[in-house]
Amino acid sequence: MEAAIKQFRKACPFLHNHSTAYLRNLARMPAHAGFSEASNVRGNALLSMAQKCPVMGKALAIQSKSYLHTSARLAKQPTSPLKQASVVQECRDTTHHDAYSYTQQPPVVHSTNSQHFDYETLYKTELDKKHKDKSYRYFNNINRLAQQFPKAHTANLQEEVTVWCSNDYLGMGRNPVVHDTMQRTLHKYGAGAGGTRNIAGNCALHLQLEAELADLHRKPGALLFTSCYVANDATLSTLASKLPGCVIFSDASNHASMIQGIKHSGAKKMIFKHNDLQDLETKLQSVDINTPKLIAFESVYSMSGSVGHIEKICNLAKKYGAITFLDEVHAVGMYGPRGGGVSEHLDYDLNARFLRGNNGSVLDKVDIISGTLGKAFGVVGGYIAGSAALVDMIRSYAPGFIFTTSLPPVIAAGARASVQYLKESTKERVMQQLNTRMLKDRLAKLGIPVVPNPSHIVPVLVGEAEPCKIASDQLLYEHGIYVQSINYPTVAKGEERLRITPTPGHTEQMTDHLVNALETIWRKNGFKRVSDWEKEGGRAGVGTNDPIPKPIWTDAQLRAAVDPSVSIRPHAIDSVDTSVAAY
Repeated sequence: MEAAIKQFRKACPFLHNHSTAYLRNLARMPAHAGFSEASNVRGNALLSMAQKCPVMGKALAIQSKSYLHTSARLAKQPTSPLKQASVVQECRDTTHHDAYSYTQQPPVVHSTNSQHFDYETLYKTELDKKHKDKSYRYFNNINRLAQQFPKAHTANLQEEVTVWCSNDYLGMGRNPVVHDTMQRTLHKYGAGAGGTRNIAGNCALHLQLEAELADLHRKPGALLFTSCYVANDATLSTLASKLPGCVIFSDASNHASMIQGIKHSGAKKMIFKHNDLQDLETKLQSVDINTPKLIAFESVYSMSGSVGHIEKICNLAKKYGAITFLDEVHAVGMYGPRGGGVSEHLDYDLNARFLRGNNGSVLDKVDIISGTLGKAFGVVGGYIAGSAALVDMIRSYAPGFIFTTSLPPVIAAGARASVQYLKESTKERVMQQLNTRMLKDRLAKLGIPVVPNPSHIVPVLVGEAEPCKIASDQLLYEHGIYVQSINYPTVAKGEERLRITPTPGHTEQMTDHLVNALETIWRKNGFKRVSDWEKEGGRAGVGTNDPIPKPIWTDAQLRAAVDPSVSIRPHAIDSVDTSVAAY
């Protein structure tokens, strides 16, 4: 109020010559009586002085014409309901415009015979669209059995299936160390968190887990969120909104959580073609070097299995004055000597020798890393890791962190145990990689189309929504195998697929069963094989002349991870014991 009065006093001589207290008396005058009807001497004195002012005098003249005394106005109008009026007060140049202007708005007519908006019809119409284009999502009733991983039962307790599409990539959701830790914590601290971190939900286990995650990524700080969707949304929206004039450069294949965070930030965005460094650099060159810039991308893209050019993007960021935001959701726990993700894996030997602190690796070049506790770590939750100041700013400003109940202590304890375990154990990572290689090789020999990639994802291309759903249903109901179909908008139309994720728990017999089932379904339905896609010019990387990407994990790294004392020979992994019993 005081600030507003000061501004008004600068523009008006009358207001300028009177104190704030004096002006408040003017504001207390009867609202519709007009100054001439003031019943006291003070009011008349104020009126006389105000009329001598060129600005206030003009405003009072307009007011006297616009407002009649209440009784007079009512006498001139019928007894029907008064028309709605809205007063629009505009800030204008007082030497050329009236100080105030008023506009009349027509009343809203509510007909008793008209129907209200039909909300239910809209809901059904939108659902009909999904059914017609065959993109409607069906959720199967799948209940994973901890003691029989990767088995699960359906709605029928006696009906068991083998799960081949879980994001619990390493089976840590049933790890005994994790289970024991969570059981002890549950008994000691109970089920819930008790509130937000600010109110009652901050405990030592949260702080210990954040310290563990900061250490994993060799960053000064880390911050927990309820999921990595929330972490990405909250961090990108908060950070970009604070950077003045920020421009975000986003990979075209980025996850929906990153896209939402970018939208919510209100910052300008420039989308570069997936993994296209030339397109990224061209767009970076179009923005002033002094403008704050953020490059958002992923390490492993979950639907295609492709891998981002982390080091090259970091180099471009440095060249053009940008910071990097790397989503390692589908890579943490899976890559690197301690499970720090692809950014750690790129300098595997260096990071294996120097486990902590900056060592000049690619990991040190990445400014912000986001990750999840709900995939390879087998629990739930998300986080970011970065500089201490960055983490504290997000903690202090991000609504997605401040206004939500924190992770329960039992979850924090289980996640911390999982992170600690995978920092030391590599056998789960090795088994997962070997099982992935075996499955890709078996499918390639049959011509069943797998989208080429260097990661642990096995995307089997179907190419149409309805056939993809048919394949998923036949696997489940005819072969006892659960693999969910992936349709638009998760993937582009025409690139529908079955997304298969081998785990350490899948035996060779399970792999045989899956491969035979897929071959049966491909023959039964006449689905396209690699040769068919070649004739059509290829799709989603299948049936093209592009070279097959080399796996992130090299043969030498796999052997060294199993037994560091073994002499390393390139491409020699055939002697590695891949049986589950070996682990």
